[in-house]
Amino acid sequence: MNKLEKFAEMDKLPNVIQADFSEVFRTDYKLKGRWSAEFFGNTNPVVLELGCGRGEYTVALARKYPDKNFIGVDIKGARMYNGASTAYKEGLRNAAFIRSRIEMIGSFFAPSEIDEIWLTFPDPQMQKTRKRLTACRFLELYARFLKPGGIIHLKTDSNFMYTYTRELVLHNGLTMITDQSDLYNSGFEDEILSVRTYYEERFLGQGMAIKYLSFRLDNKNTLVEPQVDIPRDNYRNTGRRVAFDDQQG
Repeated sequence: MNKLEKFAEMDKLPNVIQADFSEVFRTDYKLKGRWSAEFFGNTNPVVLELGCGRGEYTVALARKYPDKNFIGVDIKGARMYNGASTAYKEGLRNAAFIRSRIEMIGSFFAPSEIDEIWLTFPDPQMQKTRKRLTACRFLELYARFLKPGGIIHLKTDSNFMYTYTRELVLHNGLTMITDQSDLYNSGFEDEILSVRTYYEERFLGQGMAIKYLSFRLDNKNTLVEPQVDIPRDNYRNTGRRVAFDDQQG
């Protein structure tokens, strides 16, 4: 199935929200503040996966935790189709998908509507701080709809992204819950972290350490970027660039 065919099929899936830019640029989306009551039909916790790609993590979590609702967000509809169609075929009523730029996500959710956020293998954006999904401006965006003390999870193969986020959390006095620089060789056990995507398996197969951080967004003060020099990832010495480029296609 080519991209155009996937886009056409996406329009038919009831678990996919594809709001026009005009709908969310200056106004709020109609489900804002109503996801539990009107979309999921329950009062279970709502968890976001931002930059969900093919939606593997969202689908896997929805299977594992039927008592929670999961929403995957990505701008690439052709990729998202894979997870959305799988969730629909399996009857996972606790899984939904939004096709949107993450910068617009505040138009979809009301204050305290979201319990947790997952960031799974985001682009570390080593050249542009403001584009990193754990940059201050994004954390301040998430704070608008996360419940007080809501948890953010970061799973990454990038030492740069891990170190940057860790420094930001410590610099701003946020509560660190878990800090693992080599998750699968640490002895740390958590059922939810056993979920591995196709590309995560590829990274592991190439000998790359997977890092994991979880922290609470519980600082009411204005967040400040850490002023530290962080060694950049060397893609020439790893297979990550090939895998990541493939993931983006």
